[in-house]
Amino acid sequence: MTPLGRLIAAQIRLSGPMALDEYMRLCLLHPQHGYYATRDPFGAGGDFTTAPEISQIFGEMIGLALAQAWLDQGRPAPFTLAEIGPGRGTLMADILRAIRIVPGMAEAARVALVEVSPHLRRVQRDRLGDIAHLDDVSQLPQAPLFLVANEFFDALPIRQFQRGVQGWAERVVALNAQGGLEMGLVPAADAALPAAPQGVIRETCPEALPIVAQVAGRIAAHGGCAILVDYGGWDGQGDTFQALRRHRPEDPLANPGEADLTAHVDFAPLAAAARGAGARVSRMATQGDWLKRLGIEARAQRLARLGDAGAMAALHRLTAPDEMGHLFKVLALWARHAPVPAGFEPLDDDADDA
Repeated sequence: MTPLGRLIAAQIRLSGPMALDEYMRLCLLHPQHGYYATRDPFGAGGDFTTAPEISQIFGEMIGLALAQAWLDQGRPAPFTLAEIGPGRGTLMADILRAIRIVPGMAEAARVALVEVSPHLRRVQRDRLGDIAHLDDVSQLPQAPLFLVANEFFDALPIRQFQRGVQGWAERVVALNAQGGLEMGLVPAADAALPAAPQGVIRETCPEALPIVAQVAGRIAAHGGCAILVDYGGWDGQGDTFQALRRHRPEDPLANPGEADLTAHVDFAPLAAAARGAGARVSRMATQGDWLKRLGIEARAQRLARLGDAGAMAALHRLTAPDEMGHLFKVLALWARHAPVPAGFEPLDDDADDA
């Protein structure tokens, strides 16, 4: 058992079964043994590869989409250019390079990164220079906000509930007879979930909704746009809790603190939280369709002609249905009286009350 695993087992022996969100939080953010607190997990040498690490064209497309939204909203200056969970800073570096072609935008941008990992903060400063780091989105300035979150919400701690004969029960981390970790069930008195067939598993992400509401509130009050990219779906169900280590899936209870833990993002409650905070919301799009609507194919072809040997392979990986194209989804939030951001369509019921 890993050092963090021993600490978790000791806590369970003392206090009883541990809620899944608490387990995930410890595994990812424990100050001494947490996954994100102790390592750089990105790229070929880490445990997983995100879209910005595949090719610069991903960040360029997002940068140009934000630039068009900035132009459509009257070129506000100054404005906050923010990213939640910015990894190595690769995506923000590509966004900044892309927006330099838009007169006045880079000069008006005030870059802010929401990052809790001290290690990753150092990596980001090495790449981006002297930028502002925030502990959470509540610290975002009261100003026009143009924000991106790529593969951020999937790493937020989740709770899981399973429908049984007696109603909903919560899935927790418990100890087996040998003292190892295993999944168990406890009564779920606070599960405000709809009726479902026996055996159905539903996941909730308590931390996601206030984050989206904070971002949407800034945008509703001051203008701007947010683009959320993650793997998941709309109003989904089932067990999506998973671990990735050295680019391979493994049992999420096997190596606490040594593997990345994630779950699929349910975009429906995120959209509801954003609308409740006053922002407009797009229909959920697949990453592949959205990037194609922005012109990624033409950009990849141009890079290939200029000698980028990996441009077309990157295009396939980012947009093909059997790669990242359909698994990853995109949602936009924007100011209520502003034009729809590039590549998106408004939710039908949202368009009616705009």
